[in-house]
Amino acid sequence: MLLSTGRHRRTRTLTIAAAVACASGAGGVYLGLSGEGAQAASSTVTVSTTAQLETAVKNAGAGTTIEVRGGTYHPTATLKSSADGTSSARITLRAHGGEKVRIDGSKLPDGSWLAGINGDHWTVENLAFVNSPAQGFVATSSVGGVFRNLVTADNGDSGFTLRGDGTSGNLVQNLDSHGNYDPAGHGRNADGIAVKFGSGTGNRITGARLYDNSDDGLDLWQFSSPVTIEHSWAFGNGENRWNDPEFEGNSNGFKLGGGERRSPTSSTTTRPGTTPGTASRRTPTPAPSP
Repeated sequence: MLLSTGRHRRTRTLTIAAAVACASGAGGVYLGLSGEGAQAASSTVTVSTTAQLETAVKNAGAGTTIEVRGGTYHPTATLKSSADGTSSARITLRAHGGEKVRIDGSKLPDGSWLAGINGDHWTVENLAFVNSPAQGFVATSSVGGVFRNLVTADNGDSGFTLRGDGTSGNLVQNLDSHGNYDPAGHGRNADGIAVKFGSGTGNRITGARLYDNSDDGLDLWQFSSPVTIEHSWAFGNGENRWNDPEFEGNSNGFKLGGGERRSPTSSTTTRPGTTPGTASRRTPTPAPSP
């Protein structure tokens, strides 16, 4: 009986040990349980070329941290992912240390977004998204996103966009969005921040500086849920800086809703440091998918 018990314990010990997988890759270490056990994986990947950046974003999963070394990156296709992080294993895309990173969309095909995330629990911080032929950065139906210390500038449509139903619990903090202009629409669509065509609660924008965009500083057109906006500035929007003879920019600082999707029971909260603008009743064209 004692011998049998000992063998049984030894077999279980070996099984557990065999189930623990440790693997190292470029810039990362993974540790998790295989089979049907709960898997907790983490990886830190440091990138220094455009190809590495594109691959890292494409392959990101829960627990991945992508550290981008200083410099300018020129993707030839939209940086996009539909991967979800979790509240305890976020997906993070950020500049390495205090280095300055510019992700430049000037080599993208016409109409392409520069970056498009369709996933939950992402943290994106300390990066600049510039010179896209269309939107600079778009998060679709994002839950629990943190978008901090970003610059979205000189893009061919809105600089920063939250869109889609199920957009909830997102924080946009310390965004600088400026100089965005859509030549195809003669300036009528490019906002500093667009929270449009969707719904979801708990979204907060704080510390944003939205200026010199062709349309509005912030636009909540056809977003049917409350959004909190605080300690933010909008100025110089809707002025024709591009010498467009057919210019149609609206020049609202903060457009707090409008459109058929708007619920009559919803509201938008503005807090000190934020000055709302007027709401136009035009119908803009929804942003295309990348």
